[in-house]
Amino acid sequence: MSESSAPAALTLPTGAAGSRIVGLGHHQPEKVMTNDDIARLVETNDEWIRSRTGIVTRHVAADDVTVADMATAAARHALDDAGVAGTDVDLVVVATATAVDRSPNTAGRVAYALRTGFQPGASTPEGEDEPDLRNVVGPAVIDLNTACSGFAYAMGVADQAIRAGSARTAVVIGAEKLTAVTDWTDRSTCILTADGAGAVVLQAADAPAVGPVVWGSEPELTPAVRIEAPLDKFAQDGRAVFKWAITRAADRARRVVDAAGLTLDDIGVLVAHQANLRIIEPLAKGLGLEDRVVVTDITESGNTSAASIPLGLSKWWHDGRIPAGTPALLFGFGGGFTWAGQVVLTPSR
Repeated sequence: MSESSAPAALTLPTGAAGSRIVGLGHHQPEKVMTNDDIARLVETNDEWIRSRTGIVTRHVAADDVTVADMATAAARHALDDAGVAGTDVDLVVVATATAVDRSPNTAGRVAYALRTGFQPGASTPEGEDEPDLRNVVGPAVIDLNTACSGFAYAMGVADQAIRAGSARTAVVIGAEKLTAVTDWTDRSTCILTADGAGAVVLQAADAPAVGPVVWGSEPELTPAVRIEAPLDKFAQDGRAVFKWAITRAADRARRVVDAAGLTLDDIGVLVAHQANLRIIEPLAKGLGLEDRVVVTDITESGNTSAASIPLGLSKWWHDGRIPAGTPALLFGFGGGFTWAGQVVLTPSR
């Protein structure tokens, strides 16, 4: 290019007006751990755990079950619900703080499993041919880690990718094996943690059904929720987290609703991070949403970090407890210390 010539102009793709949720899915391990089971490990009891957390049961994955296994199961459920083939997906985003492998990332493992039926690196199941993927162009695959707010962040990334024209069909997953990083001698944390995954299928839409993500962090609380080397165990300053949730979370959640051009009167469903029932209920009351549908899956699923919002949303949706086509406020907060949310329209039935 000569000094006098103009720089080449870039071409930007034209994306959709917005995205919409067309399918919901979830997965939980079969093993259920009760409060009485926890009481055999540390000094506690069922009444103490219920009164302080609201948790009654939680699901625990087997040692040989990975975050990718649970994420894949939830993704398949969501795709089946949407009637969308895995080969039509051009973006997979997985929010997780507990994946063990650095590469392939969890989203890549999910994309491979959706196409082949098994995880990469695993031996081909007996009686099946080795898949030939040499000429296959797979989806974009992204792992994202902002801990408990991760799903809302992942939804924001996928929605923006669709609106920018970089994707048209995305699977967004929150998946955690939190029990693998649990100190089972620490009564303050082991009563909370659980495993599971939830997923949504997002597709391009003529009108937005996913509002803009509003996200941020609280710098002074950065070390309040941790999974740090060398111990790699979940730890938190529970009092600091609780104080923030009671005094500031409602303000952050209101910003999400404002960004969507709505008022709290428009919101029909609240799906907050399932951290503690003593946080969810005051948050709903502080927002004036206590008489709406407030997802409280914490009672039977425990705290599943990035999985908690899509897990609770999918379970209650498939149970018929969430109405169709209504504005739902998704709001996550936790490790980092991060928070994020968006308003979405629940799918049509």
